[in-house]
Amino acid sequence: MNLDKVRAVLQHRHHGEDRAVLFSLRETGAKLAGFAKRLRPSRFGRLAKVSILSLAVALGLSSCSLDYVAGYVYITTAKSNPGVIDQYSVDYQTGALGPIGTPVAAGNNPTRLIASPSGKFVYVINTGDSTVQEFAVQGDGTLASKNTYATGGSHPAAIAIDPQGAFLYIANTCTAGAYSSTTNACTAGSGVVSIFPVNGDNSLGTVSLQPVGNNPVGISISYFNRFVYVLDQETTSTPQILGFSQNATTGALTPVTGTTIATVSGKTVATGYAAGVAPSAIAEEPTSRFVYVTDQAANQLIGYTVLPSGALLAMVNGPFPTGLFPISLAIDPQGTVLYVLNYNANTLEGFAIDEATGTPSAAAGAYQTAVGTGPTCAAIDPALGIYLYVSNSLDNTLSAERLDPSTGGLSAVPNAPFSASGQPTCVTVVPNGAHATQLIQP
Repeated sequence: MNLDKVRAVLQHRHHGEDRAVLFSLRETGAKLAGFAKRLRPSRFGRLAKVSILSLAVALGLSSCSLDYVAGYVYITTAKSNPGVIDQYSVDYQTGALGPIGTPVAAGNNPTRLIASPSGKFVYVINTGDSTVQEFAVQGDGTLASKNTYATGGSHPAAIAIDPQGAFLYIANTCTAGAYSSTTNACTAGSGVVSIFPVNGDNSLGTVSLQPVGNNPVGISISYFNRFVYVLDQETTSTPQILGFSQNATTGALTPVTGTTIATVSGKTVATGYAAGVAPSAIAEEPTSRFVYVTDQAANQLIGYTVLPSGALLAMVNGPFPTGLFPISLAIDPQGTVLYVLNYNANTLEGFAIDEATGTPSAAAGAYQTAVGTGPTCAAIDPALGIYLYVSNSLDNTLSAERLDPSTGGLSAVPNAPFSASGQPTCVTVVPNGAHATQLIQP
């Protein structure tokens, strides 16, 4: 089909016209998506599948509304008390952001947020309040506050949810004393992971606590094999990654080979896998074969291979150099490109992931891409998998880039950067309805 004709039809779609032609295009897109799902990855490879699904998206499969909204972006900001969450819609064609509603009240110092796998709920941790808030994503993309829960620990620093949306995990420290297995409570300066069961209505059930190291700052959950990795940024001993297997029924965590959790003189002592000097963030690529950690003190990216037991094996050719003070990382939905945020350099740095070994190497067109001042967090849209957003804490902006899924290259989204409330801390993106993320699986 002629591209000019496709563009013309899409323009009609925007104005609610020529719907019969649009329906035909959607039918074509659905057939292409169905064909892509039947492709054998071993024969065609993941990128071939992605290309066909991208065409299906271009033909109108991924959005049934007439407003070109591919998804919604939410950004936590901490300058005010309580902090607020800014809300935006994502333009389907360009990735440009448009404000929706008004900023929504969060708690004291909201620092991290995550969307449920369905994209219908968002959870925010408030470090100053030691709470987690539950928000529902309404039909127009704006957030509605539902419930607020105490985390059971102090100063929550990281949040993750399992792919089934069954359990929510939050990394905390304990400021009053040691973790007590008898009372399942925080009582002394150690770290815990709060484990919340997620109810059918997405409210949170009764919290339980898992003792970990003294300063947990990151959590990553495997997509396939139910392993959970906690990043422990120790200050008095060697920083490490602690590996656990997840109980599918209760959400409880059991240490895997190479990780031990013990109590010595009333204090939790944990051992795991070396994680550099001052690890800052952790992520696992979608096929659950490789784990990556940024080290903000040594300016490096550390890679690990996940063994069948859940144990980690350091990549022999790492660590890999980054820009100054890497603070966060994000991996695209296809697991082909990893992006590191360098806080002191104000840059976004792309690495291509070798499909066989997991080795990261510089991605063409994404080397030290300038973002705003003091970048804190990065998120890639799950609807199309091609738009990347960065919260910038020192200039109160949101950077936006379009990524090339085959090369990892970046190009600026029109009208970026976008203004935000004071001191942005993190960002997440949810899809507007059913999109390619439900079709493209690693």
